[in-house]
Amino acid sequence: MPKPLFITKDVQGKRFLRSGRDKIVGDVIYHREQSYSHLNHKRDIIVWLPPSYKIDRTKHYPVLYMHDGQNIMDPKTAYIGVDWRVDETVSKLIKSNLMNEVIIVGIYNSPDRLEEYSDSVKGHHYLKYLATELKEFIDSNYRTLTDRENTSVMGSSMGGLISFLLVWIYPNVFSKTACLSSAFYFDNNKVFRMIEKYEGLKKHIKIYIDSGEDGKRDAQKMFSLLTSKGYIIGEDLDYYYDKGALHTEKAWGDRLERPLLFFLGKKSDGY
Repeated sequence: MPKPLFITKDVQGKRFLRSGRDKIVGDVIYHREQSYSHLNHKRDIIVWLPPSYKIDRTKHYPVLYMHDGQNIMDPKTAYIGVDWRVDETVSKLIKSNLMNEVIIVGIYNSPDRLEEYSDSVKGHHYLKYLATELKEFIDSNYRTLTDRENTSVMGSSMGGLISFLLVWIYPNVFSKTACLSSAFYFDNNKVFRMIEKYEGLKKHIKIYIDSGEDGKRDAQKMFSLLTSKGYIIGEDLDYYYDKGALHTEKAWGDRLERPLLFFLGKKSDGY
């Protein structure tokens, strides 16, 4: 049986075919070496377009922003050649009519990854870049639903930590966050102290937290802390323990369906 062919697209608009299941599924656009005032380093952005994007030109879509963008759908750029297979999973869920269509924006990391993905000066610059410059760029160049209810973020490890900080600090821009195997322990458990000290109104956000064997204790601690602040499992909070799972792109890709359905599922019970 011949390998399936998938159409991809680069930033100049040139279309070409790739074959094999290890390639990107669907239409993508690369924005290379973008410069932003809040960041020290230029970076690449990859944008995945939903199946109906070029068919129904009146339709607008929610947007999912993902950190470590080089790892999420392109095996050629992913760490040790293994990506999250976001393109495959989302395509399957949409085709099965289980999930609403979505635009996915992957932000490549930089040499400042550790600082940018934490509660640091560079981290807050990165958060501001996402909430202002990048979001404005995406909303200006793609048919997006720009409101907070249709804007979400996802990441793993340090990317999970910064995903949590993004929705916590900018809940007026981002309403949903998926934190996979998050490094909540980083910087002497600083994020836990931040939540513990918070005495304001409950934020109108949805939070997904998970872990494999690595980070299990911290994920459970964050889940318990959020429930003590009024977040309710199944409504605005979800927690999943993937028994035996490693701290890898493959493991995060294997359990990707759960947060996607929690945020974008067509059925009320999602998963």
